[in-house]
Amino acid sequence: MTLIGWTQIALFCAVVVALTPLLGAYLTRVFDGRVTVLRPVEAGLYRLAGVDPQREQHWLTYTVAMLLFHAAGFVLLYGLLRLQSLLPLNPAAQGAVPADLSLNTAISFLTNTNWQNYGGESTLSYLTQMFGLTVQNFLSAATGIVLAVALIRGFARASAKTVGNFWVDVTRCTLYVLLPIAAILAIFLAWQGIPQTLGPSIDATTLEGGKQTIALGPVASQVAIKMLGTNGGGFFNANAAHPFENPTALSNFVQMLAIFALGAALTNVFGRMVGDQRQGWAILAAMGVLFVAGVAVCYWAEANGTQAMQALGLSGGNMEGKETRFGIAASALFAVVTTAASCGAVNAMHDSFTALGGMIPLINMELGEIVVGGVGAGLYGMLLFVVITIFLAGLMVGRTPEYVGKKIEAREVKMAMLAILILPLLMLGFTAVAVVVPSAVASMGNAGPHGFSEVLYAFTSQAANNGSAFGGLSGNTPFYNLAGAVAMFLGRFWMIVPTMAIAGSLAAKPSVAATAGTFPTTGPLFVGLLVGTILIVGGLTFFPALAVGPLAEHLSMLQGAAY
Repeated sequence: MTLIGWTQIALFCAVVVALTPLLGAYLTRVFDGRVTVLRPVEAGLYRLAGVDPQREQHWLTYTVAMLLFHAAGFVLLYGLLRLQSLLPLNPAAQGAVPADLSLNTAISFLTNTNWQNYGGESTLSYLTQMFGLTVQNFLSAATGIVLAVALIRGFARASAKTVGNFWVDVTRCTLYVLLPIAAILAIFLAWQGIPQTLGPSIDATTLEGGKQTIALGPVASQVAIKMLGTNGGGFFNANAAHPFENPTALSNFVQMLAIFALGAALTNVFGRMVGDQRQGWAILAAMGVLFVAGVAVCYWAEANGTQAMQALGLSGGNMEGKETRFGIAASALFAVVTTAASCGAVNAMHDSFTALGGMIPLINMELGEIVVGGVGAGLYGMLLFVVITIFLAGLMVGRTPEYVGKKIEAREVKMAMLAILILPLLMLGFTAVAVVVPSAVASMGNAGPHGFSEVLYAFTSQAANNGSAFGGLSGNTPFYNLAGAVAMFLGRFWMIVPTMAIAGSLAAKPSVAATAGTFPTTGPLFVGLLVGTILIVGGLTFFPALAVGPLAEHLSMLQGAAY
């Protein structure tokens, strides 16, 4: 570990904190309807869709509208993948995507997971990349944000029957937040050297006289929204390790900021909407504690490497699978950022990390990616843990739990537990099946605990809607395509429905004034209790799986064994 490495990490954290209130103020204005620069366009879209922007929706209507919206998106994307060989903007003459892979890919981008069992430059046409994947990058990100805003309204409103209008919220989020920021980011990335062209691939002659095809395409625009929307799906198979997706140290730093910016800002939106910004800062502080701890462990593990490397005199740390233009510190930071934020983009191969270094991204996802988390999804995931924490605090002091003026009762706790428990059910359940099905076992690239970690990482990533992977696993098989599609679908929507039920339940309740007996939720005590609850729930749930995966691999490494 070096001073320069820690300086990079500290600078990143400082910039995220500085951006949080600025973006938080803007997002609050957008969802309050106070940003009107594109109001004629907005009004035209409402008329075209037959939407009354003044009519708000009950939580159930809001949720059904969201589900129908995604059902239509699935049909369009699946059809595009299956028919791409017949459609224009296909200079490389890419064929139709197989049915099982099309199903997996459509569900993947629909759920903001962007798990990719294919190489983008060798499988998809420009039309599919732009009008299929990039469009879903915008819409799935917008959905996560507006669902978080709907839950915030549940806490902020009193005796209300509605939580907003899904069509209005998603339109404003796309028009005023995602499109303008992504456009600016795309221009910056093109300036850094990322291609943005509809021209065909280029054939080049190498120094050895061989022929090489250099894939191009409309890359900058997709990279911008994949980072900003915490989608993560790469235009190229190597994702953000590819020089055409992430060419410089500056582009790497800005892309990491884009991953965290909106997710962190939503904590400030929460504070503003409930009338106390300290509430938002307390949530961000809990996220920050978990994030810094994860970065420290991952950076330490990668900087120290393994005993085998040290025995060979390789004291510079573990550079396997990492780009020299980023180094160990920026690679470890990126790995923690992308898995803390449900993004899934990678600038290094997580499969090549040390056992403990690779365990940190795995833990981030197993916790539900609430450490900032995906845009929107991270906040509402964290608020579910807040509900559980407040409930436990109420039990300890013998009072009815309250949070920002709302009584937390049995219905909210039951819905929160239902949403939280779906993820370990999917992650551990599918992993258990995969390690005994012969065709699934045959996809493992390694034996022993590392092979188990590859499978655990795959289903953890998909259920948590992350999309990164341990590359040693060959996932493009009927089993993994179908099982992964189910894990991604349930991991996204089974968590959303009870979360929206909580929003509706809280919105209908009257607000209760704070008293001398109200548990304070803005100080270090609450932050510590929240972090402790998260770690206890995560530890009790996932420690056995981690013990036979990365922890067993680390102990084996200390004995000289490698996998």
